[in-house]
Amino acid sequence: MTIAPIRRTIEVAVPPERAFALFTGRMHDWWPIGHSISDDPRVDIRMESHADGWWGQIGERGSRVQWGKVLAWEPPGRLLLAWQIDAQWQFDPDLVTELELTFTPVAINTLVTLEHRNLERFGESAEKMAEQLRNGWPGVVQQYADFADGKLECAQPCSSA
Repeated sequence: MTIAPIRRTIEVAVPPERAFALFTGRMHDWWPIGHSISDDPRVDIRMESHADGWWGQIGERGSRVQWGKVLAWEPPGRLLLAWQIDAQWQFDPDLVTELELTFTPVAINTLVTLEHRNLERFGESAEKMAEQLRNGWPGVVQQYADFADGKLECAQPCSSA
């Protein structure tokens, strides 16, 4: 079974360098508060800026909960992440779906495209997860765009990045 990738595209009113930096370095500031996979309240989301880098959330009590890893780090045009969160919303080191982001200049703005693919790798839960992700990504992408465009204050206390 193959499941079509989920694609979301949105234009943000910043150049690609800034759009990439806000997505990768300020994710905690715009990622929806309730989107967490830990009981330890989230205080940060971090992403290491190199291939094979760790990405995930940091908890109030110091927990580090991995969401996946960086597969390709190509600023300011492309980011490829391994999404390793399974159908129970837990990190699974053996699961890899791909989340690719491209940042394309459009005059002084940036066209940001998110593609979440290889959804069939969720196995028996693939259709259910695809539906949840299809419903979830539009809001997440919009929240990022609102933050990039200055229409959204930080989702939580702003990071120092």
